[in-house]
Amino acid sequence: MTEHPGVHGPDPLDDSDALRAGDAAAMETLLRAYVRETGTRVPEAGLVLVLELPFSGLVLRVPVRYRSATGWHRFGEPGLVAAGDGGLLPADASLVAAALIRETTLGRGARPHHGADAAARVLNSARRTATHIERRRAEAADAAEGTGAQGRATFLDSEQALLLGHPFHPAPKSREEASDAELDAYSPELRGSFPLHWFAAHPGVVVGASADGRSPAEWLRPLAAGLDLPDGMVPVPAHPWQAREVLARPEVAGLVDDGLLRPLGAAGPAWYPTSSVRTVQRPDAEVMLKLSLGMRITNSRRNNLRSEMSLGVRAAQLLAAGPLEWLRAECPQFGILRDFAWISAGTEGAETGLETAVRDNPFRGGNGRAEGLCVAGLLAERTGPGDGTPPRHRALLCAAVERTARAHELSTAEASERWLERYLAVLAVPLIRLQARYGIALEPHHQNTLVALAADGLPSAGWYRDSQGYYLAESRTADIERLLPGATDGVQLVFDDAFVDERVAYYLGINNLLGLVGAFGALGLADEGDLLRVLRGELEALRRAEPAAKGLLDLLLDAPALRCKGNYLTCVDGLDELVGDIHTQSVYIDLPNPLTEAQR
Repeated sequence: MTEHPGVHGPDPLDDSDALRAGDAAAMETLLRAYVRETGTRVPEAGLVLVLELPFSGLVLRVPVRYRSATGWHRFGEPGLVAAGDGGLLPADASLVAAALIRETTLGRGARPHHGADAAARVLNSARRTATHIERRRAEAADAAEGTGAQGRATFLDSEQALLLGHPFHPAPKSREEASDAELDAYSPELRGSFPLHWFAAHPGVVVGASADGRSPAEWLRPLAAGLDLPDGMVPVPAHPWQAREVLARPEVAGLVDDGLLRPLGAAGPAWYPTSSVRTVQRPDAEVMLKLSLGMRITNSRRNNLRSEMSLGVRAAQLLAAGPLEWLRAECPQFGILRDFAWISAGTEGAETGLETAVRDNPFRGGNGRAEGLCVAGLLAERTGPGDGTPPRHRALLCAAVERTARAHELSTAEASERWLERYLAVLAVPLIRLQARYGIALEPHHQNTLVALAADGLPSAGWYRDSQGYYLAESRTADIERLLPGATDGVQLVFDDAFVDERVAYYLGINNLLGLVGAFGALGLADEGDLLRVLRGELEALRRAEPAAKGLLDLLLDAPALRCKGNYLTCVDGLDELVGDIHTQSVYIDLPNPLTEAQR
């Protein structure tokens, strides 16, 4: 697999000093997010991006290693222009974060200290990233490459591959409020694992629901086998960090004092955190568990809300009323992992912190079924082995494309185009057709989507997961109510059609499809312009075949700008993306649409 020429010297991600490599990764994602959200033009590879920061009186010079048509730029290490002689001084993540965030806060009329929390999160993320790099470099070569015993990535391999994190987030690996020892066990990047912490709850204070009407406790009892559960009590699981934290909450402490809730401690086999940290999997378990986790990770505290878990159950019921059967007939290579049940303790008021969602787990090694690989994990960049050289494959995607090229006797660029076409067929097209047929739209960003790879490296199946991201177009409400009476009662599911298209254009269009094109380019696999033409051609064909998808596809193909979530501005503003009205949880910006320039 070829890499881009040595523009501006060796790749800083491969530096032999893990701290320096982690610092470089933090600066690159911060800069990538900053230039996207400020509309800053990035020059061609080999040139230097000059950032004048008048509110700090500073000038940064940033080498451009790769300029991306979709924003997935690669940068070298920035330098600070020295006063007086104009020479360059080294700039690290602490300086770059402070300078850029100060520019943003003062430029928007806020006082400079308002950006201190965001700057601290950038530095926390940089330190965590360095730890991930150092630990992974200490592993054997095959393990560090993220492949299982058979030389192919498994579900958990892909979940554990995001060492550097979201490519457009300024603090993708910030995890505050937990100790290093705790994060050793809780972090997928460190291949952490831990037994669940269990509570015994009196049936009278247990709440929850399931799509098939069964008690959520029925799903959990097999997972609690061997637990010393008092007679008549119900097992309620919790993340170990959360279990300690919730005991300080008055409502939980009251249940414990009244004997209605008993902490039982850690018990049972180890569970493995997936890329989201709070969702855990066990390869031999029938289900995954999405645990509540109040630790602040990137922009949000990952507390499960009862409203979103109720939405997951309702969505599972709605899918079972017809859409799943339609998908199996029309798009047999695509599936949805349902969050079909939930459970908690505490019947009064809001969440207690013990809310757990129950999710499908079809990826139980050895059952003969293809394993889904997290798309974010497939694209995740990895660093070199620690001697200053690049890795054998810069990402799992590179290894997959190499297999495709070898199997079909194609060039790397040709194999990349075929890979993209198959990806669209097994993942993007089913999602768009589902929305066209039923008005049901999802949030398929890279972390919420999975694909299985055939022996030749090409995508052979796709899945969507996560109950947070369900939308129903308002114009289709009557149709859905006929399909499942009461489907829209008591849940936040129905939204204006234009808003639904706008959000899908971001999650599927910008984040997923344009992000995939950008990853191919940044990894040196193919020319982004060629891939954009392939993408445009496939979407145009779908627009002709699916008239009901015209609104969404017109937006993706013809709108000069698309609404895009601004992770940098959301971080600077200190917003929690899981709290508040869906229209204002995050900052959105207008992003020029590269598909309008792509002609087949």
